[in-house]
Amino acid sequence: MVLKIQPQRRNPDLSDASRTFARTIARLTTMNAQILAAVRPLNNPLLDATALVRSAQAVVTIEAEAITALKDRIDANFLRACQLMFECPGRVVVSGMGKSGHIARKIAATLASTGTPSFFVHPAEASHGDLGMITQKDVVLALSNSGETDELLAILPLIKRQGIPLIAMSGNTGSSLARLADVHLDTSVPAEACPLGLAPTSSTTAALVMGDALAIALLEARGFTDEDFARSHPAGSLGRQLLLKIADVMHTGVQVPTVGPEVSLTEALVEMTRKGLGMTAIVDPADQSLLGVFTDGDLRRAVDDDDIDLRTTPVTRLMTANPKTIGADKLAVEAAQLMEAHKIHALLVVDPDNRVVGALNIHDLLRARVV
Repeated sequence: MVLKIQPQRRNPDLSDASRTFARTIARLTTMNAQILAAVRPLNNPLLDATALVRSAQAVVTIEAEAITALKDRIDANFLRACQLMFECPGRVVVSGMGKSGHIARKIAATLASTGTPSFFVHPAEASHGDLGMITQKDVVLALSNSGETDELLAILPLIKRQGIPLIAMSGNTGSSLARLADVHLDTSVPAEACPLGLAPTSSTTAALVMGDALAIALLEARGFTDEDFARSHPAGSLGRQLLLKIADVMHTGVQVPTVGPEVSLTEALVEMTRKGLGMTAIVDPADQSLLGVFTDGDLRRAVDDDDIDLRTTPVTRLMTANPKTIGADKLAVEAAQLMEAHKIHALLVVDPDNRVVGALNIHDLLRARVV
């Protein structure tokens, strides 16, 4: 069932969260009318379209305001937290319980993928042995909106006893967690987006954004590049584009179609058919340097020309001299870009002396998921 929430007059019994929620709903009345005019009627009698739209818009507005409020808290504490994490010789260990734990896991993952070695430790498990995962070389980043989470407070004395720097992220500057921390990052919010003021909504969003701010600030401080990112994401599309080389996907040795300049078009066609790349290289028999390329497109043009005898015409007559080539050390994505720019479907791979060392076509790049 959807709770139908109507704007209310100020009531001393209402919480600050409820009053903020009500004010936000009132501001959205005009926009609601415009949206609802285009909304299809809901079939479920328990769903009120007006209430659904107003509630959703209120959530977005309240959480956006909570994020905006964080800008004024990028201060000396934030800089100190960055310094501790940047200079950390070990790992940044992120911990939190419940919803804060989910946010902590995401922050740890973002840090790890952007150049700051990091991992998540569950605070309850830490009290039962996992605390041994944290060393004196590490920095601990602890998340708790209240700052009074029992599972976190239970392990903090042991962390402090080892002299491990503690960064706290909470919405209560006077909490036990804030007092124990070497650095406290204030992620308090004016109100939760939940009209009851109970479900963590704005507070978890604020913590997530503060974690992203730390990660990206450190990324830029380290000079972290897209190639560095690809190395930690080798299975992703970016990793394939930035790490996969021509040498990793090209055909080599006897798989490369090559003929000498003396062969006929028919002989060149046989070589093309045998190797299945839609082309053949024409090479100098003396030093194997590239003279030209004969493709299936050249073949079609030859078939349409009545003056050309496929059995006797030398392949050099119709080959393309000085064709587009690429080096084996280039990225596979560069081959895709070259093919697209020149409307070709295959490339020969040459060494610095222009000798053919490999070949590839668009299907090889498709199989490697580069394109």
